[in-house]
Parts: sequence; C-alpha cells; structure tokens
Amino acid sequence: MTVPDRPVILATAPLRGPGVDILRSIGELVEDPWISETSMRLYNEQQLAERIAETRASVVICEADKCAGPVLESGLLAIASTRGDPTNVDVPGATAAGIPVLHAPGRNADAVAEMTLALLLAVNRRVLPADADVRTGQVFRDGTIPYQRFRAWQLAGRTAGLVGLGAVGRATKWRLEGIGMRVIACDPYAEGATHRLDQLLDEADVVSMHAMVTPDTIGMMGEKQFAAMRDGAIFLNTARAALHDTDALVDALRSGKLSGAGLDHFEGEMLPAGHPLVEMSNVVLTPHIGGATYDTEANHTTIVAADLALLLRGGRPQHCINPEVLG
Repeated sequence: MTVPDRPVILATAPLRGPGVDILRSIGELVEDPWISETSMRLYNEQQLAERIAETRASVVICEADKCAGPVLESGLLAIASTRGDPTNVDVPGATAAGIPVLHAPGRNADAVAEMTLALLLAVNRRVLPADADVRTGQVFRDGTIPYQRFRAWQLAGRTAGLVGLGAVGRATKWRLEGIGMRVIACDPYAEGATHRLDQLLDEADVVSMHAMVTPDTIGMMGEKQFAAMRDGAIFLNTARAALHDTDALVDALRSGKLSGAGLDHFEGEMLPAGHPLVEMSNVVLTPHIGGATYDTEANHTTIVAADLALLLRGGRPQHCINPEVLG
C-alpha cells in the first residue's frame, strides 16, 4: 500500500474530541458530517463516490452513508465505519477490492447501558405516569394518593437477566449490580454467561436484550418466551426490535403477564399510528436514542483515528473487520 505523505481523509461521520487532532496529524481532514444538531443528509454510493472524487480523498470515515459499488472503485486506502457493526459498508465488496474496513466496537456501550438503566427505573417506578399526574393536577386522582398508585418493588435484591453479554451487556451488568441487583446472562459466545435462555427467563425479574441481530436471534423473544418469564417481570430492549415479536409482547403486557416494558427501537425506526404500545401507561418508549451522546462521537473518533494512524504508518489496526486484506 502506497500512502501519500498527507492523504485526504473525508469524514462523513460526526467527529469530536482528541481523535480529531490525531486525524489532522496524519492527513488533510475534510469534515462533511451526515448529521448535525439541526440537519441530516445521507449520501448513497454514487453521491459518496462523487464526493470522494471531488475532495480527492483516499480515506473515508463514515457512519451512515453507503459505502458500496462505485465507492469501492475509488482507489481508497481504507474505509473506517464509526459503527460497531459496519452495516453501511459492503464488507465483502471492500474485501474483494483489497480495502481494509475499520470499525468502532463498544463506542456506545456506556451510553446504551445508561439508557437501559433509565428505562428500567422509569418503568419500575412508573415515572412518566407520575409526572403526568403532577402536570395535569391529578395528584389525588379518584380519591387516592400517589403512594397508593405508584408503589413498586425495589430493584435491589431482584434478578436481572441479560440476553447478550458483549460490550453493552457488560456495561449494563456492572450498573445493575451497582444498584443491588443479581445479574445473570445468556450468551453462547461469552465465557461469563452461565445460563441458557430458558433458565434465564425462569429466574429473572427483569429481562434486558443486548444481542446482535443474526438469523439465529431474530424473533428470539416470542409468545413462548414471554409466557416463560416470571409473572410481573419487566422486559427491556435497547438493542434492536427484530429480537422480539412485538405482537407477542403486546399480548403479554395486556394480559398482565408482564408488568411493564421499556423499548428504544422499533422496526422502521417508529411505531405506526395507533399502535397499542403507545396507549400503555406501563411502557416507556424512546426513539432509538440509546447511543445518542457526545461521548459516543468522541469514542468512535478516537478508535478509528488510532487505527488509521497505525494503518497509514504500516502497522496493523486493532479493529479491522476484514483483516485478511492486511497481509
């Protein structure tokens, strides 16, 4: 790989933190982020290829823009996806073209773990209905006092079951242990996970999803699995909605089998109008914001900058999804 003295690095991902200085030290950095505080723009593969040609970039740092087809014919030295799983990159195509694809595993682990904890606390203590009662002057609703309506079991001493013990699962584990919960996990690829899914569902008062979406995990939480959960358990999913059957979840909530749920992702990124989950006061819904922290941007910038510096100086990057192209 012949590397120019000052390669042009086109960054369509948002960058932040000390990693920006590393990038500027190894090349000419062109920042063209796909998202800002107020706007959003996505390049398809043709548009991104045109932008590469316009800037004469030999390295692309991307998060959501599509890296495929003509992008892979642009003579790139490297593609760095700021995602943990570089789903916006045609990895087989890049491999065939001999282009290393870097990625940023664990960039948002702490952020998503914090969102998981936030959803759990909000669901268990019914924070949103209590807030609504205060705002609407319904504190003494139907002749009752809030202490009657919002009593709950404390989480300390309860059991949380994590389905998936990767970076997010591990970050969630110590947080839940920190509030006094016993934590068990199911993950065939993690040494610290000691339970099968059926065992976990039988023991857990809270079930939290942190698995990747694969052919084996799509719909892994369905009617049978919700029925196997403990009565009154809470279901959380800050990973992907494809991991659970939403209709089966609605039925489990309606029947009272589950006491509540907290969800941060939906198929198509939003619920259809009139969806039954929207009407449920024991469900907390957030619009895929688990990883939406400034720290996530700083983390992925640092990870890809360090690896790009290694790669461009003839070293071996730590986080390369197709290391076979490195030789």
